[in-house]
Amino acid sequence: MSSARDSWLLEGRGLGVMLGRRHILHQVDFRLARGEVVGLIGPNGAGKTTLLRTLAHLLRPGEGRLDLEGRPLASLSPRERARRLGYLAQGTPVHWPLSVAALVDLGRTAHRSWWQPPGEADAVAVQRAMAQTGVTHLAARRVDTLSGGERLRAMLARVLAAGPELILADEPVAALDPYHQLQVMELLRRQARQGGVVVVLHDLALAARYCDRLVLLQGGRVVAEGSAGQVLSADQLQSVYGIEGRWLHSDGEAAVLPWRRLR
Repeated sequence: MSSARDSWLLEGRGLGVMLGRRHILHQVDFRLARGEVVGLIGPNGAGKTTLLRTLAHLLRPGEGRLDLEGRPLASLSPRERARRLGYLAQGTPVHWPLSVAALVDLGRTAHRSWWQPPGEADAVAVQRAMAQTGVTHLAARRVDTLSGGERLRAMLARVLAAGPELILADEPVAALDPYHQLQVMELLRRQARQGGVVVVLHDLALAARYCDRLVLLQGGRVVAEGSAGQVLSADQLQSVYGIEGRWLHSDGEAAVLPWRRLR
């Protein structure tokens, strides 16, 4: 993880977002350094997905500034944004009668003109992405016949095939069994070496294990930011989540487990 904090890969300052007449984000500051995995956590309705969509330039903030390496994100062309940023939405439905391989190849469209057929570099990137996410054996299957977990991993492969330096993932482990949850988090941890990762998580144990920093949101505001030990304190777990947590320590790593409700 980069030790320099004067040159952020992604930086948002004073971000405010309104949807309809409702204020969803209030003066949110966000920073991501190269090599980092930053986890967005918080209870339902805290603003996590709205912040992630704002960072991905899918929502325009009504207030504040958002920069990619010091350059306004809005100034990038759509093609450049598609090459540099990869967004994995939460529970994305797929109704297209496409094979998994064809779906993953859609991630390569930012690297070629619309009239160009896939080339050797595209084929290599698609095969690598499917191998990384463990869906190679599903390459010929139609996406709309997959289970929820298989579909999610295929969608993640599409993101990886584009080779983005920055990945923004919204609950990428929610539909997965424990084995594949660990696989995806390990994969995102490795991908952060290419740039950075921002991930929305509800699983506090995974957030504590795999994220370099956590940003805790409540009511559209940042209420805590820092390491897992700093953010997931007994007071924060009680005041924000209404729970008591228990810390598990093993092999030099620590994770917090939700233990009981307090209200």
